[in-house]
Amino acid sequence: MIKGVHHIAIGVPDIEAGLLFYCDTLGFDLDWRRDISADNEKAGAAVGLPGFEAKMAMLKGSNLCLELWQYSNPEPRDLRSDPSDLGYPHMALAVEDIEAEYIRLTAAGMTFVGPPADFGTQKAIYGRDPFGNIIELLEEI
Repeated sequence: MIKGVHHIAIGVPDIEAGLLFYCDTLGFDLDWRRDISADNEKAGAAVGLPGFEAKMAMLKGSNLCLELWQYSNPEPRDLRSDPSDLGYPHMALAVEDIEAEYIRLTAAGMTFVGPPADFGTQKAIYGRDPFGNIIELLEEI
């Protein structure tokens, strides 16, 4: 039985910069963090990458957890996506006052495809975090 979504994982090139953005700017709280060494056989077996090395952090939001990963071995590939790609092309954050969040997050380093669009019952806009990952802001109105 599936109970729900536990977390979404995001690859970042710098764990400290990731923590600054996702905690200080977006308001997530650091739950715990860990450095994973190449000799951690259980971690390697769990993700299918024996001998990998990474730094990771689990963040908690009001109704969503995020897991940040900074891999050092193997060397990460840049596979950031476009909205039309298969896989996990974006995550959406529920917001209040999307226009204010758009202004605040633009000042904090996010880039957006334009101003929020008003669909009558919702307002939405796609943007990218400082690492190029797509984040949608969504306001139910």
